[in-house]
Amino acid sequence: MYKSLRQQTLHYFARPHQQVLLSPLHSAAAWRGDELRQSSDWIEVLSTAEVAELHTAVQRATASGKALARLSRTDFPLPTLQARIAQWREQVRRGRGFVLVRGLPVDAWTPQETETFYWCFGQHFGLPGAQNPQGDLIGHVRDQRTGEDVRLYRTNQSIAVHCDAADVVGLLCLRPAQSGGLSRLVSSVTVYNALLQQQPQAVARLYQPFYFDTKGEGGLRAFPVPPCAYADGELRTFWQSDYYRSAANWPEVPALSSADLALLDAYDALASSPELYLDMDLQAGDLQLVSNHTVLHARTAFTDAASPDERRHLLRLWISLPEQRRLNIRWLTARSWLGLAYTASRELTRRRFAA
Repeated sequence: MYKSLRQQTLHYFARPHQQVLLSPLHSAAAWRGDELRQSSDWIEVLSTAEVAELHTAVQRATASGKALARLSRTDFPLPTLQARIAQWREQVRRGRGFVLVRGLPVDAWTPQETETFYWCFGQHFGLPGAQNPQGDLIGHVRDQRTGEDVRLYRTNQSIAVHCDAADVVGLLCLRPAQSGGLSRLVSSVTVYNALLQQQPQAVARLYQPFYFDTKGEGGLRAFPVPPCAYADGELRTFWQSDYYRSAANWPEVPALSSADLALLDAYDALASSPELYLDMDLQAGDLQLVSNHTVLHARTAFTDAASPDERRHLLRLWISLPEQRRLNIRWLTARSWLGLAYTASRELTRRRFAA
């Protein structure tokens, strides 16, 4: 069982919203990199018994003969680890917004076994989903060296801070780069608090739509999305400033104002502050799980080894987190979902007339 790209995107963007947040938000999600660098509380190391349980589960799922998309959590029993996975999910959903799981035996598994583990782990963590219109369920993050204009995760270039259109993004490291390729995280709550302190008059604009460049995926070239939504004491942020900027290249999208561009620059500058971000040098067997609502992620440029078998390679998983919500939040979410449906219909009609 999994979500299609459209289902997952709608689930993610249907964020409940009540009001503009005008005072700093103090929560576990409002962390600073310079503080987290002083501890290792965010690293979860697997025990020998837990690794053995994973080996057994991989063997059982493989023996079922099922295709990857048909595997579920019942095909991959984790009687011991499931309680710990629930703690990680709670940390990602309501805590600091990320965890790093260390010690996965990727070197002992075949590529197929590794994908089986990853997909089934996603079923235990939440509900995995497709990552593109082609329905790919597991993304391969590596330099494809095609020379074509492709998304940056398929190159060795740096990637600016951003969010993906899913509740959680998982990155499983199979091989690190020869040098570089650091995974950078920064709390979007902390960035918001800093912006509120420096430019309080600017934050209201974050609750109004910016056009987001979809690169042609999903039937629309651009789609208007408010970066921020705030309800019930939670600030949820979707940040893609590079794609907010490039969306204006489409003829049907209005140009960004000078104030808009200044706001994007100011937010990016804060997110790039060394005291705010946390860099991770992911090693083989590391699994990073990150909330796309409260954490921005980025990547530094990297240099690969000459041998193809030694080049940087990560597997990506997008996961939705179904949950029980109070009636008022369910109503706000439904209202947001209806707004998304109306906006999509409007933008499709506008594009047809523009063509």
